[in-house]
Amino acid sequence: MTPEQLSAAQARRIAIAAQGLAGPRTQAPGIRRLRTTAERLAVLQIDSVNVFERAHYLPAYSRHGAYDRAALDRLTYGRHGRMIEYWAHQAAFVPRENWPLFEFRRAAYRAEVAAEDHWLARHDALRRWVLADLAANGPQRASELEHDAAKGRGGWWGWSDAKRVLEWMFRTGEVVCVERRRFERVYALPEQVLPGELVGAGVAADEAVPRLVGLAARSLGVASEADLADYWRMGRAPVRAAIRRLEEAGELIPVEVEGWKNGAGTVVPAWLHRDAARPRRVRAAALLSPFDPLVWFRPRTERLFGFHYRIEIYTPAEQRVYGYYTLPVLLDDRVVGRIDLKSDRKAGVLRVQSAWQEPGAPVGLAERIAPEILRAAEWQGLAGVELAGRGDLSPALAGALRG
Repeated sequence: MTPEQLSAAQARRIAIAAQGLAGPRTQAPGIRRLRTTAERLAVLQIDSVNVFERAHYLPAYSRHGAYDRAALDRLTYGRHGRMIEYWAHQAAFVPRENWPLFEFRRAAYRAEVAAEDHWLARHDALRRWVLADLAANGPQRASELEHDAAKGRGGWWGWSDAKRVLEWMFRTGEVVCVERRRFERVYALPEQVLPGELVGAGVAADEAVPRLVGLAARSLGVASEADLADYWRMGRAPVRAAIRRLEEAGELIPVEVEGWKNGAGTVVPAWLHRDAARPRRVRAAALLSPFDPLVWFRPRTERLFGFHYRIEIYTPAEQRVYGYYTLPVLLDDRVVGRIDLKSDRKAGVLRVQSAWQEPGAPVGLAERIAPEILRAAEWQGLAGVELAGRGDLSPALAGALRG
């Protein structure tokens, strides 16, 4: 089949629409709308940084505007939540019905820890004690189990050994995370959290991988093999086989996208999901999390938007170019800048640490982004906005905010 040709602009609009960023925002979306968004994305990445807002809360805000974070908590946490945490992209929430699709990953971890010289195998007594304690006393944080483990109930273990055991068992599926308290995982046995039909449920890898690739393709709209593999952090070979299978089934349509080439100048093959919308125009204005699925795979972000982005959290302050926690700025079908935000909850202000525009950014960028910053401050419960003045967009943004 001769691949269909897509312009760069068409690919951008398709990707933005597939991510739910092209449509009008709703007023204070409730849990049903939030669930629809979570299912569309299929994954909400979790990150510990809370300088502006935790990562998993931001995709819904970018797509809908202000909403009640407690509604998303009800969706993601607790025995009756509709999502569950696992190593999907990174640590992430996924719809519970997709839990069986990751059995191949849990099985790989189980095979790894079964080796006699593996750390978990050498601490099997602690592993069995942790399981027994959870069975007897219900879900607990590692800090609650560590206290007793360090006392040597049945043996003497290091203060952090219980946490390490729990993290390995979280990977293998022997325990699950039911919620987080102060961002600390609360671990439970699967039968204490999951509905009966999901306990022990698993889909074979040769069925799970194509289904996961299909979910990624639907969420991305148009994607390369590398994009689809990154969505779930899967190996390229099984993803390649899944693409062939989905192409034969008509779910994926081969395309060539203008400008999508590798370093050698060779065209990068791509696929369009059969259900992808093809809007002629998108009108969007959004601040994106560094971990938003639209931009989290940096090679795709450069291919799609010509936007070179690196998060600088781990870069020494004196070596940072743009700022500690810069959020990409989406305007219509382009990523046109980056803004470093900090929620200063003690002072009650949203601090714009820096604001930068990309080359070729449209005239009036500051005027269109200023309302987004004001809305972000309001969503955070902050009384005002203060600019540090750093960055080439800051002067215009200061004027727009005063206006």
